[in-house]
Formats: sequence, structure tokens, C-alpha cells
Amino acid sequence: MDHALTLDGVTKRFGQFTAVSDLSLKVPKGSIYGFLGQNGAGKTTTIRMVMSIFHQDEGTISVLGHSDASQVKDRLGYLPEEKGLYKKMKTAEIVAYFGKLKGMDKSTANLKARELLTQYGLGDWMDKKCEAMSKGMGQKVQILGTIIHNPDLVILDEPFSGLDPVNRDMMRDTILDMKREGRTVIFSTHVMEQAEQLCDAMMMLHKSKLAFEGTVAEIKQGLDKGIRIDYDGDGSVLQQLPNQERINDNNKSAEIFLKPGSDPQEALRWLVDHLTIRSFDISEPSLHEVFVRTVEARDAGLTAAGLAATGGNS
Repeated sequence: MDHALTLDGVTKRFGQFTAVSDLSLKVPKGSIYGFLGQNGAGKTTTIRMVMSIFHQDEGTISVLGHSDASQVKDRLGYLPEEKGLYKKMKTAEIVAYFGKLKGMDKSTANLKARELLTQYGLGDWMDKKCEAMSKGMGQKVQILGTIIHNPDLVILDEPFSGLDPVNRDMMRDTILDMKREGRTVIFSTHVMEQAEQLCDAMMMLHKSKLAFEGTVAEIKQGLDKGIRIDYDGDGSVLQQLPNQERINDNNKSAEIFLKPGSDPQEALRWLVDHLTIRSFDISEPSLHEVFVRTVEARDAGLTAAGLAATGGNS
């Protein structure tokens, strides 16, 4: 079996509303795979169908070679979007509790819980109640409860939501560790930087339908390159740049797309005259840019094939 997860023509409706429409994709074993999309695009509904919380109205789903996730529940780890802990339970108790739910015996679960809490910097919190922890600590405890039983497939719904930079790094490192151990990790997000940095492949849903699927390189293929700069100065002057067609300005860094046929060197000379340029690079568009173009193109009624033709037009 080369794929940990396969969806073929999957559709889910709630009354007259179609939450996921004719979705097909394959997630390779041992990969990090991203579910991308705006809020309400269908990411969480797809995850819940994969976990057999919801059942599809049409199509087929294969999870680790089985048509029903309940058949392989002890090989799955799932962190839902609506996260929560039993606040009166002690930290080690709740991590061990999740392990026992997945078939671990009591002594093994208790030992493993304490090992994980020590490994991930929560050793001093083992015997303290969950209500005393910060949000970031609670998130860390929940991810440990998700992986305590060494699952083959781990599904994380918006795992970075609400985390500070230190705990985002922790979550990133945990995901990378799972891949190194040969596990398959699926996570949903609407933050493109996380997906671009972590994912081997990904798909994007837009208004219930598949917008694109593949590796980052495949998704960006055929799209025009842009100029990336790091700068000091008043970024508002970027809107005066001759021949600029689209600018993603992050205040001290920017991604600039010029009209077809424009000379990037002329743009650089103009930028040097108006800002202090710390770096200048011509590169393919960021995943953020691809995401925005895809949303705009589909909202305008364009086909996926017409995405590249939109260039940098907004």
C-alpha cells in the first residue's frame, strides 16, 4: 500500500448545502500532507469523513487500506479543531488516559505519558492539574495524547491555531519528528507559510471543491516569478513603483509582481532610490500568492487552467 489515505469522488451534503464536492486525492505514506483552504472551505468536514465521524454521501474513502477508520482506530491519531482537556485531571493522567483509549495497557500508558511529558519539557507539570496550564502548554499536552500510542497516521486539524512562536516551533518539530519516524501526518491550515515550509504535498479546497493538489513545485509550475525584497523605509511608496501589478507588502518585506515585459533591474533601481533595500531576489511566487490568486480566479469564475493567465492581476 503506497498511500495512507485515498479519497475518490467524495461528496458530503448537509441538507441542501454541499460541504465537500466530488473530492479525490491520495496521501503518500510517510509524507506530510496539507489540507488548505479558507475557513468554511470544507477542510474539517473532510477530516471528519476520514475519521468516520461523518459518512460521505457519495464516493469512497480508504484509510490505511480500510474503508472505515474505526477498523484501524488504534493506528490513528486525531487532534480535532475544537480542542479541550479535562481541567481537573492531572497532566500525566490525561495523556495516559488517551493512550488507554487507543488500546494501551495501564502501566505502559502511564510510563509512556511521563516519558513524553519529560521529553517535551513538561516534566514539572506531570502531577499538576490541566487547569493550571497556559493555552500553549495545553496544546502540547493534547498533541502528546494524540501520539502516545505511536499511530501510523496522524491527523491534526488547525494544530498551529493560537500558539505563540515558541510553541509553533514545538508543533513544527513534533510534526517533523513524526515524519522521520515513518509516520504519515495530515494537517489542515489556512496559514500558507506553515504549509509551504512543512508539506511534501498538499491540496486546496475552495467552496467545497478541489482547487489544486500536488507538491509545492507542481502547484507553482507555470506561474510568473516575482520580486522579493527586504527593506527599511516607508513601504507605502511601493504603490508608486512603475509597472507594478500586484504587491504583497508585509512592512519590511514585500513580494512584487510586475506587468508582463517589465525589466526587474529597472524596478530594482527605482526601489534603491526610494527605500533601503536589504535583499532583492527574483523567485517563484509564494504559496500565499498562489492561494490568493486561486481564490480570486475561482471567485471570478475562471477555471484552474486560467490561473496562470491571470498573472499578478488582482
